Amino acid sequence: MLKPLFQTGNDVSSLILRVALGVVILPHGLQKLLGMFGGYGFAGTMNHFTQNMGIPYLLALLVIVAESFGALGLILGLFTRLAALGIGCVMLGAILMVHAKIGFFMNWSGQQAGEGFEYHILALAMALALLIKGGGMLSLDRKIAGE
Repeated sequence: MLKPLFQTGNDVSSLILRVALGVVILPHGLQKLLGMFGGYGFAGTMNHFTQNMGIPYLLALLVIVAESFGALGLILGLFTRLAALGIGCVMLGAILMVHAKIGFFMNWSGQQAGEGFEYHILALAMALALLIKGGGMLSLDRKIAGE
């Protein structure tokens, strides 16, 4: 029953996509979960999301889980499709709730009020590709599926 979730080819492109996306997203998750890299930690992040941004508690919790445990899952190739779905949803939510009003471009010159959504589109596209293709070469998903 769960085999379609784990089934994946043995291609190197999925390996590259999942490790790159996981390595980029993981520090953001560690900021939110553990307060690393200048983050606020779990309590501070939950407070900011629920009180300041009005995000429901469960959705705020899912953001933290997706960016921390989902990123680890991508790096290991474990539950790749589920992790990619979670990260893709986080990126879409970030675009719609925060970054769309700022515009497309990142704030390279420091002149904008915040960051645009170009980074989020790249991460969303990577997540979508992984959702379709799975974890690929050297993934734990391949081992679980018996491939």
